[in-house]
Amino acid sequence: ATLAAAASSSFAAPPRQRVFIGSNTKEGILAYDWDPATAELTPAGVAAKLANVDWITFSPDRKFLYAASEVDTFNGKPTGGVASFQVVNGNLHPLSAQNSASKGTCHVALDRTGRVLLSADYGGGSAATFLVTGGKLGPAAWTDHYTQHGPNRDRQEGAHAHFASYSPDNRFAYINDLGGDCIHIYSLNAATAQLKPAGTYKARPGDGPRTLHFHPNGHTAYAVNELASTVDVLDWQKTDGSLTLVTRINLLPEDYHGATRACDTVISKDGQSVYFANRDNDFLFSFQADTRTGILTPIGRTSCGGKIPRNFTLDPTERWMLVANQDSNLLSVFARNPQTGALANEGKSFKAAAPMCILFM
Repeated sequence: ATLAAAASSSFAAPPRQRVFIGSNTKEGILAYDWDPATAELTPAGVAAKLANVDWITFSPDRKFLYAASEVDTFNGKPTGGVASFQVVNGNLHPLSAQNSASKGTCHVALDRTGRVLLSADYGGGSAATFLVTGGKLGPAAWTDHYTQHGPNRDRQEGAHAHFASYSPDNRFAYINDLGGDCIHIYSLNAATAQLKPAGTYKARPGDGPRTLHFHPNGHTAYAVNELASTVDVLDWQKTDGSLTLVTRINLLPEDYHGATRACDTVISKDGQSVYFANRDNDFLFSFQADTRTGILTPIGRTSCGGKIPRNFTLDPTERWMLVANQDSNLLSVFARNPQTGALANEGKSFKAAAPMCILFM
């Protein structure tokens, strides 16, 4: 009996996993439990109250969680907020909170040492760094306020910093400015959280670069252009941190002429699959990647399961794609073929209030 029990336990289903959801409501961060065997999400209550959480990210050891609060006033000042929490047994305990550089903080990214948090403020068109000690955020160590604007009068009347990221070697930091049609490049001092200007990647006028993701090959990056629904496939130079256009991909069907906003990127761990989400005409677009060059070959467009896919991610098994459909108040789940990378067009959905970001423990 013991042998049989031991044998069957070695094939037991993986345990349930805690998932945190950034919610653009006063609740802030929601908790769910994920069962990878059945692709079920079970609500586990409010993990932390912090208004209008657009983004959440872990420290490298997953002991701390950092959040961006897209508000116009924080701690009585006219800015957004950044906050940190200690993660204990799948629960969040508030540790620290600081004012960002200006209003509408929509994204935060932690550098690879876990010492520097970088924030992007959409509303105020600015960025800031915070030195992290034992999970606690110090006050802003460095800030930059952008003045660029683009030709789209509705969306580019001023700068809109949307996304923060770091180079594969952690020597450079990047801020995507949707309003200014550029990506600001900085050299990073991880010991002091100071950034120094190191150049600019200029997107096509009116494209609105929203996000930047680096391929595991160490030299390719993908910049999603929200306003044009295109992707700039970029070559990253290790010497100076610069980005150079290799090719541009159009995410839209040729016959589509309507509202459209490209959004986010997911890359599989092996680098063979790359996915983009597009909003308004709401779809996911799957690609196979040449892992050496990063060049993409389309697989096809599939359903995102709802309206306005804000963020999406593969679960740790990479057998499921989870999508945060902001305007439908739904988390949608689709099966993924691990061999081809293809996504199922039919999935199932679970309720979540204004989901903005999905983060697996």
